[in-house]
Amino acid sequence: MAKVLVTGGAGYIGSVCTEYLLEHGYEVTVFDALITGHRSAVDPRAEFIYGDLADREKIIDVCRNGKFDAVMHFAAFSLVGESMVDPSKYFRNNLGSAINLADAAVAGGVKNFVFSSTAATFGQPEKVPIAEYDRQVPINPYGESKLCFEKVLKWYHEIHGINYAALRYFNAAGASELHGEDHRPESHLIPIILQTAAGKRDCLKLFGDDYDTPDGSCIRDYIHVWDLAQAHELALHAPESGHYNLGTGNGLSVFEIIKAAEAVTGKKIPFEIAPRRPGDPARLIACSDRARKELKWTPQYESAEKIVESAWKWRQKFPEGYAD
Repeated sequence: MAKVLVTGGAGYIGSVCTEYLLEHGYEVTVFDALITGHRSAVDPRAEFIYGDLADREKIIDVCRNGKFDAVMHFAAFSLVGESMVDPSKYFRNNLGSAINLADAAVAGGVKNFVFSSTAATFGQPEKVPIAEYDRQVPINPYGESKLCFEKVLKWYHEIHGINYAALRYFNAAGASELHGEDHRPESHLIPIILQTAAGKRDCLKLFGDDYDTPDGSCIRDYIHVWDLAQAHELALHAPESGHYNLGTGNGLSVFEIIKAAEAVTGKKIPFEIAPRRPGDPARLIACSDRARKELKWTPQYESAEKIVESAWKWRQKFPEGYAD
């Protein structure tokens, strides 16, 4: 049985990936400081270690003693707007603390490293869909911090022999049977729409309806979190180190997501148009050919209705989200 250390396993994507690994026969240890994650989001079948990656000696001890076969790294700050106000916070955590983890992997003899990266490393796309080798020019410290650590992993592969996969995904969405999206405060479209459907918000604020798209709203590549988890497990067996885009290749507009949510919930979603947010591209869609070909990755949830339905079911089961 392979042993995997999951950093950030109390967060949205990390908790679902932990669940997926456990369902597929892995032994999992979650390492999390519970800064934005939830203790009750940690699958009870996993071992839990409370700790901060900024504590270099602690994470080195964990990796030396754990005899892990692989690390999956999800622990990061991810609010683009906040990164534009406090870049130090993002570089210290998303880069500095991540280097502590990479050093711990070297010290503990961990040879496989799967990194939760982001499409924000590309910045404003020069073309759509975005391919793995398209130019990367981040337009915010969040994207820059993730790109910097991708480069660190490249050199740790060259020098220390760590096999790595940097998975750049676009808009994670949906829920598993046990774990879903519960940010405080919430900033993602689908949970905000569902909060509106549940009467917890008066209306949805839609940022811009005059983009160069068929219905005027932004188009994004929404990928179900269980499909993301599948990709992370497959990445443990990647034929070579490198980076992979993860997306369905099917862009969905904000209005299409609203329509899907109305169909799933049976409720009208009131919304109001707000000004565009600075830096929001009209379209962000992934070309995931490399992941499909090399990792044999096949997404199962490619329709807006399936993605929204899973999130709605989880929200109905846990109307207040995680208790803590």
